[in-house]
Amino acid sequence: MVLTRDEVGSPPRGRAGTGRRAAAARAGLLLLPAAFFAVFFAWPVASIVGRGLRTADGWQFGRLGEVLGRPDMLEVVWFTVWQALASTALTLLLGLPAAYVFARLDFPGKRVLCAVVTVPFVLPTVVVGTAFLALLGRGGLLDEWWGLRLDTTVWAILLAHVFFNYAVVVRTVGGLWSQLDPRQEEAARVLGAGRFAAWLRVTLPALAPSVAAAALMVFLFTFTSFGVVQILGGPAYSTLEVEIYRQTAQFLDLPTAAVLTLLQFAAVGAILAVHAGTVRRRETALRLVDAAGTAHRPRGRGQWTLLGSVLLTVATLVLVPLGVLVERSLDTPDGYGFAYYRALASADGGVFLVPPVAAVGNSLWYAIAATAIALVVGGLAAAALTRRAGRLVRGFDALLMLPLGVSAVTVGFGFLITLDEPPLDLRTSWILVPLAQALVGVPFVVRTMLPVLRAVDARLREAAAVLGASPLRAWREVDLPLVRRALLVAAGFAFAVSLGEFGATVFIARPDNPTLPVAVARLLGRAGELNYGQAMALSTILMAVCATALLLLERIRVADRSGEF
Repeated sequence: MVLTRDEVGSPPRGRAGTGRRAAAARAGLLLLPAAFFAVFFAWPVASIVGRGLRTADGWQFGRLGEVLGRPDMLEVVWFTVWQALASTALTLLLGLPAAYVFARLDFPGKRVLCAVVTVPFVLPTVVVGTAFLALLGRGGLLDEWWGLRLDTTVWAILLAHVFFNYAVVVRTVGGLWSQLDPRQEEAARVLGAGRFAAWLRVTLPALAPSVAAAALMVFLFTFTSFGVVQILGGPAYSTLEVEIYRQTAQFLDLPTAAVLTLLQFAAVGAILAVHAGTVRRRETALRLVDAAGTAHRPRGRGQWTLLGSVLLTVATLVLVPLGVLVERSLDTPDGYGFAYYRALASADGGVFLVPPVAAVGNSLWYAIAATAIALVVGGLAAAALTRRAGRLVRGFDALLMLPLGVSAVTVGFGFLITLDEPPLDLRTSWILVPLAQALVGVPFVVRTMLPVLRAVDARLREAAAVLGASPLRAWREVDLPLVRRALLVAAGFAFAVSLGEFGATVFIARPDNPTLPVAVARLLGRAGELNYGQAMALSTILMAVCATALLLLERIRVADRSGEF
């Protein structure tokens, strides 16, 4: 079917009826995402909370005050909040100069460096924790050279959080900064304002929405931190997410876990509400500026110094931990070699029912299945949300983001107690793991595809409908060719985050089918040099797979804005 310019530009007949049919079609598209969200997210979370707060005598809401009044729980809440605030401040402090460099300066290797900076964000938190353990922990690089250990300290946690979220600030703020017209700041300087005053009065107000959005996302990710704190913090430090895991898996104290889940749910909901407001303000700002490229070669000593400091920060913060991880995977008692990698192919002494290397195939298979589920569910949701509608639809858009912040531990344990009887007895089914991983992938698919779908001229769809095309054919021939690359970008993100999902998978992955993050965590939990070396080798493999997925994603990226998170 070929649409002419005249057919697209002229008002089609029966436009009102076509609009009603399109609205009904969009509402129908929400049925599957809504059912998926209700069955595999809302139901497991509600079941866990219900089991924790309900007894034979009815609901026990008094437990809320009991749990939150305990000194140890207040300490967990306080640590969760202040470490998230500190991590966010440090990330902004180091990330904003890099955002300027990538937005305003042009230098050789910029594209490759931009991809390298983004690698930590798609790495599983288990790999991040393992990398910093190899650098800062017992027997790590600092311990060998200077006898200094930072594991089990808050500094290791903060540095790992900055490493993980550095790309959020660089991508989010840098993407907008590159679209601001520098002549506005130059005009302020011509009128007598100093360099800093011009930046403070002209550029910073325009950047404020993106800075706020980046800060809120970093705060959200660090507020719900699990793998990093569990590996680097030891028993001395616990976030709400880690404490929910301990109360659920170690102490079987469901009432306490339920209260902490409700508290985290309320906090995440408030963060997402604030984030939604900043995103709307940010979209308004983007429409008001010149989006032309503004990068130039560094000028003067100041810009060259800034570029050098950013390159040094990237090398120290990003490359050194990843390099140490690879080095530790090759450092065997008999010298450098691949002994730990070869050991992955042999049966391990009781940790797994299969050789650890089998986790590679398991993870790839699960991630592919999870990506397919996330693309179907997220793609339908994005298509339904293409046109801004009423509060109900906008509310569902916000609900789709909740799996990023709500306790994955709660979701995983909820799967075990809800999906355990017909017609949904999935406890022994392989699909259980991809379903849990897809919950994390769906928000990335929606956030990637929605801006591109909204940019498609609605008159194209209307013209196709008037010419007799069904909604499915109109989507296939109008939307799909325009969003194909965004769909591939979404698939790359969904694959990477599914591959590294740990919080829910640790509960539901069977011993005979472990995933890579679960295998790494179990190996780190056992004493012995061989177990440690195998954990480093598996982490290196997982890092290589995630980095490969990211580099492929970068090659097909249409523009930075199509892949924002």
